[in-house]
Amino acid sequence: MKRILSVFVAGFIICTLIVYSNASEDKTTMKINVKANGNTTVFELNNSPAAKELYAQLPLSITVENYSSNEKIFYPPKKLNTTDTPLADARAGTLAYYAPWGDVVMFYGSFGSAAGLYELGHAISGSQYIQKMSGTIQIEKGSVP
Repeated sequence: MKRILSVFVAGFIICTLIVYSNASEDKTTMKINVKANGNTTVFELNNSPAAKELYAQLPLSITVENYSSNEKIFYPPKKLNTTDTPLADARAGTLAYYAPWGDVVMFYGSFGSAAGLYELGHAISGSQYIQKMSGTIQIEKGSVP
């Protein structure tokens, strides 16, 4: 009986460790640092295919452009796969991908939704710097500086 109980307890511990290990792998967060004009904005990416593809293209030194009165955009070298990527309901601090044009959008004002606009993540620090971004920006993998 003791042997059966020992095997059961050992099996339970192994199963618990496997489940815990898999759960922590799913919670890995991807963060990117966007550096412009001496300031850093940090975005936390969601776990979508498009966000993973953007992350895989880093680091980038790329031109940021004004668009409209509430967003800055840049064009990553490769288009992103939007399969299983959530549609965006953009507000200040949202990082999104506009599939029809192939540009990444950093919102500094509210926008809402649009066909082809997919959410990649959101700013967790430095969102106040988005509006003043200009020229060439540096985008790197990382965490809060």
